[in-house]
Amino acid sequence: MARIDVLMPQMGESIAEGTLSKWLKKLGDEVKRDEPLFEISTDKVDAEIPAPAAGKLVEIKVQEGQTVPVQTLVAVLETDKGAAVTAVTAVTAASAAAPAAQKAEPPLSAPVRPSPPPSVPVSAPPPVAKGDGTETAEERLRRKSTPLVRKIAAEHQVDISTIPGTGFAGRVTKNDILGFIERAPAPGAAAVRPSPPPSGPVVHPTVEAWPGDRVEPMSKIRKITADHMIQSRRTSAHVTSFFEVDYSRIAELRVKHKASYTERGANLTYLAFIAKACAEQLRAHPVVNSAVSGDTIIYRHDINVGIAVALEWGLIVPVIKHADELSLMGLSRAINDLGERARTKKLSPDEIQRGTFTITNPGVFGSYAGAPIINQPQVAILGVGTIEKRPKVITLPDRTDTIAIRVMGMISMSYDHRVVDGADADRFLADVKKTLQEFPEGAV
Repeated sequence: MARIDVLMPQMGESIAEGTLSKWLKKLGDEVKRDEPLFEISTDKVDAEIPAPAAGKLVEIKVQEGQTVPVQTLVAVLETDKGAAVTAVTAVTAASAAAPAAQKAEPPLSAPVRPSPPPSVPVSAPPPVAKGDGTETAEERLRRKSTPLVRKIAAEHQVDISTIPGTGFAGRVTKNDILGFIERAPAPGAAAVRPSPPPSGPVVHPTVEAWPGDRVEPMSKIRKITADHMIQSRRTSAHVTSFFEVDYSRIAELRVKHKASYTERGANLTYLAFIAKACAEQLRAHPVVNSAVSGDTIIYRHDINVGIAVALEWGLIVPVIKHADELSLMGLSRAINDLGERARTKKLSPDEIQRGTFTITNPGVFGSYAGAPIINQPQVAILGVGTIEKRPKVITLPDRTDTIAIRVMGMISMSYDHRVVDGADADRFLADVKKTLQEFPEGAV
């Protein structure tokens, strides 16, 4: 028999550690190769990690809820020698191929290394104590940052702790430090710098629990969402505009083409039409597809549309890259695929990053309209209200008015008034509305 060490995988270049959120197998269980072994949660994505080889789970080194650096020993599998050689060979081949594909997605299987017989126990680092003078996990994240950020800081002799971080728990990201360096005054020059916005870990007020209440700690994804929502409200000057859309034309096109889309493995939803309309109009309204960096505006070249997906354990926003280059069929397939893999925890970190605009669809739960919070560092987010038949006053060709039953719905957009004026937002929404109400059949 051989022993295989299972390590905490690195789910992206900028991720230095992960939280083991749930064991999917118990000590002593037999596992198959590629069978889900445990779940991890990082500041980018939640994922199920498959077993790198078939065998028996004989040691668990990291308990549920523990946060440990990547490459930390998580578990030990006992397997036959043939499986061990296969697992190590696969990992070695993947490692050798990595430099040739700089933007390849990281594998979702856990890294492995053969355990030397006899196995030498490796204890996972204990959780950092709080309130006793030692730094918290959040403070350690902020100080530690990523190797790339620390390298840039060392080259420019910058103290990372002085930079307002926009990452998880106030962590300083590459964009944070590069922006800080760009805005720094020349040597010897006097400069007056405005006070930075509040940064660092978000402190939520405590509330007394009453007898009979159930108190549960937030999951990692819930805590990240809570922190990001507060930070977004602190950062952006939120304003929301609302438009009513007549979807009757879209309803007709769906009835006519839905069967053919289903035959080709795609679900022709209203959301696909809305994403298509937004992607087209973002090119015509570049300020809505921008970002704010200090006192500059970054007009994004790429149009990457995030689609918010509500999960039982929280909210995640997978991103459709280059959405303006996709047909309606391509967008339909992308929305279906990303949504399904979000629900099954199969997304890679790259698939939830680099969004330039977000669409959220609370209308599927019956919401008439809403004012969503901007997904930083973007400057706008579109909310889709419920789509249903309603009475509508329409004007006939002879210019008389009548009441008809139409398929109607609201769209809303929250935008950052620091850079997006009301006129800009309303022109964008008006063009999205026009595109939906006059959608050409040739584009279906």
